Amino acid sequence: MSHSKLQKDALDYHSSGRPGKIEVVSTKPTQTKRDLSLAYSPGVAEPCLKIAENTSDVYKYTAKGNLVAVISNGTAVLGLGDIGPEASKPVMEGKGVLFKIFADIDVFDIELNAKDVDGFIQCVKAMEPTFGGINLEDIKAPECFEIETRLKEELNIPIMHDDQHGTAIISGAALLNALELVNKPIDKIKMVVNGAGASAMSCSKLFIALGVKKENLIMLDSKGTLNTSRTDLDEYKQFFVNSTTTNTLEEAMNGADVFVGLSKANILSQDMIRSMAQDPIVFAMANPDPEIAYDLAIASRPDIIVATGRSDYPNQVNNVLGFPFIFRGALDVRATAINEAMKLAAVKAIASLAKEPVPESVMMAYNEKALEFGRQYIIPKPIDPRLIETVSPAVAKAAIDSGVAQIKIDNWDDYKLELRNRLGLDNKFIRRMMAQARKAPKQVVFAEADNIKILKAAQISKEEGIAIPVLLGNVEKIKALMEAHSIDLGDVKIIDPLLEDAQREAYGKKFFEKRQRKGVNIYESVKLMRDRNYYGCMMVSEGECDAFISGLTKNYPKSLKPAMQIIGRETGVSRISGMYIIMTKKGPYFFSDTTVNIDPSAEELVEIARTTQAEILKLGVKPVMAMLSYSNFGSASGEVPSKVAKAVEYLHNNHPDMIIDGDIQANFAMNRDLMKENFPFSKLVDKDVNTFIFPNLAAGNIAYKFAQSFAGAESMGPVLLGFDKSVHFLQLGSSVREIVNMVAVAVIDAQSKK
Repeated sequence: MSHSKLQKDALDYHSSGRPGKIEVVSTKPTQTKRDLSLAYSPGVAEPCLKIAENTSDVYKYTAKGNLVAVISNGTAVLGLGDIGPEASKPVMEGKGVLFKIFADIDVFDIELNAKDVDGFIQCVKAMEPTFGGINLEDIKAPECFEIETRLKEELNIPIMHDDQHGTAIISGAALLNALELVNKPIDKIKMVVNGAGASAMSCSKLFIALGVKKENLIMLDSKGTLNTSRTDLDEYKQFFVNSTTTNTLEEAMNGADVFVGLSKANILSQDMIRSMAQDPIVFAMANPDPEIAYDLAIASRPDIIVATGRSDYPNQVNNVLGFPFIFRGALDVRATAINEAMKLAAVKAIASLAKEPVPESVMMAYNEKALEFGRQYIIPKPIDPRLIETVSPAVAKAAIDSGVAQIKIDNWDDYKLELRNRLGLDNKFIRRMMAQARKAPKQVVFAEADNIKILKAAQISKEEGIAIPVLLGNVEKIKALMEAHSIDLGDVKIIDPLLEDAQREAYGKKFFEKRQRKGVNIYESVKLMRDRNYYGCMMVSEGECDAFISGLTKNYPKSLKPAMQIIGRETGVSRISGMYIIMTKKGPYFFSDTTVNIDPSAEELVEIARTTQAEILKLGVKPVMAMLSYSNFGSASGEVPSKVAKAVEYLHNNHPDMIIDGDIQANFAMNRDLMKENFPFSKLVDKDVNTFIFPNLAAGNIAYKFAQSFAGAESMGPVLLGFDKSVHFLQLGSSVREIVNMVAVAVIDAQSKK
């Protein structure tokens, strides 16, 4: 993406609709007069009086216990430098978003017009009653050191400067695992740290706490090695002074076991790496461009282990692996600080998680067949759903053991379950799906490319790296739309079927071969290829593209017909069906069949259930399926309960691995307590149902539309099941985001069909 295009998109993203990225949402009912009288006057006086009697009750009656302040003065923003508090606000809002989606922590971002240390500290101290914790962000060194130190001494809530400690904790975990792989004792290694800012100093102190000998650590700033010959060092740099006689990075690297870069791009050469000891470890963490490009580092020698800050290479050192879960654990035991014990506990928890078997959903998201502890995998992936239940309990336990926790956790299994349940899973599902598509992008042909929404979605899909768009339509019209809306698709292929006489002729003959005994002649076959839905489906059928997207502006049955005639069904499948995905805070729900089969038989319900399960598994989710009816396990008679029960019986007997049961009413399927109390024999007991198989089209179609409208949930679909190739259709009027989501589904489907 060009810089000007990125600039425009970023500005549009932050300014469109409601400006900014966050909002405050009420967690209590506010619909009635009674609700409002409880929320404010006169009812609000009661919790106020309780808190006045016992200050700690503020955690019981308010949001303080789940509220973190992200505070900056804008003096060291994201490599942009001292740009001021107002200019830092988008970054602080972004940090708040990460806290929420990864750990369900609420955030107020606070930008202070206070550059002097005393003024900054005074402002933050005055806000202590409001917050359960404070995340300091983007404050320049050396002021950040004094600010954090004094606030930790003077306040009674957890405080962490993530710029210092976040990278330290993640790189510390990576270091432990890398050293284990190369069988080097941490107290024997020679380490070179390039960079002497807040992050580098914090990383180095943590490495020393983990066992690196201070005399074996050589730190460099922009002027060279911090050694005894230097007379220009402040008190913070003085701590890392070494008696070495080396002055340059090149000299320091000779014989080094570990390089840690927290400086700037392209200052490390292949020759420097070749001068390192056997099995060198290189953490090149400058962003966005590391101290040495990953490919160059790997090519320098075969025994190297490399980590960067980049998501497009193995071993990404990403602060999001740490800070959300560290604060989560600290808040949940009402810790008065984030101390060294808690940070070390986080390091060891993250390191240990990398040695555990990787969930299939994570491997699918990264298109990895075998992701396991080794040189290419020394730290977990940021989307690993186990992070919250691994790191947060470790931090909470360390807080309790070190005496800074104000409440205890007695049942750790229940706490882990609470952590899993409190997170909204919809964003995780989408992120995982996008990551999976990005690992092996496919050519996706868009039949309605003369629509601005399609063009925007194609651009995002291309920029996100999830698909290679191919556009069908009038070339001049498409180019004019792109120019008018500043859409840059580079060298994307644009095809107008009306101008492709030879190709239409060839496709028409192929189509005639498929349909010659089904009511079409050769003339009609060639003529049909003027229709972009027919032309696009032929491109996929002939292997010239991998997936097909249509339906934004056309009637669904008309869009579906060409796919049915050209693509055909997957081997062993007799019925095509359609599934909608409804995204909620509890995670995705899958509704099937909602778009194709009017009144399926028991045998057809079996096939719908099986193809639905196969598709959901592709998306990295384990389906727990309820086959719905107006009856509960035979409580009412009729054609619907009978066929549903017959289908379930067949599946239980022939596919015992499937987690499915019925016939059952929707309210029982959705309520674990009702299910366990009334039907303890069911396969669904103690399970959260996420997939619903409907007995007929009317029930499925009505249900998913109610779910969309009443719950205000976002939907994806229809995801078509059973086609031999990846063919999917959009809802009329889908948003750009919904189209991009469907492109990811189509790419994942194409990946599996390849």
